[in-house]
Amino acid sequence: MKPEWELWAQEAKAEFPKANSALLPLLHRIQSQEHYLSEDTIRDVAVLLKLPVPYVESVASFYSLYYKNPVGKRIIHVCMGLSCALNGSDELMHHLEGKLGIQEGQTTPDGEVSLLEAECLAACNLAPVAQVNLRFVGPVTEDTADQLLTGEVKS
Repeated sequence: MKPEWELWAQEAKAEFPKANSALLPLLHRIQSQEHYLSEDTIRDVAVLLKLPVPYVESVASFYSLYYKNPVGKRIIHVCMGLSCALNGSDELMHHLEGKLGIQEGQTTPDGEVSLLEAECLAACNLAPVAQVNLRFVGPVTEDTADQLLTGEVKS
């Protein structure tokens, strides 16, 4: 456990006195430093907030923006919701997998890009839509998809 985490837990509890209310802000702050939440991190947070480990684990697993494994510097989420699926999100995912040489849920060996599925990004008017480091891009064509990989596309 890193020493600053104890301070961060105290700050979170001061703002949100109930431990389960302090959980999300603390997880977010730690992940912003560590880039993901390891099993050890989950246990440490449970100790800091005096919460059961399975509870902290379930919360961290429920939210798609908490990462249980290391992720790349650029995180691409491809929406797989109904509107996006009807407009080619499966083909978009396969295209990106081929270009990156990885499967959905993986990170390139150089640690640059992670490719993840999103259930619904609530941007149906942009279908098929993706997010790059939480910035919306859409509709995504094959050309736009290639630009996602180089960082050239603007959201």
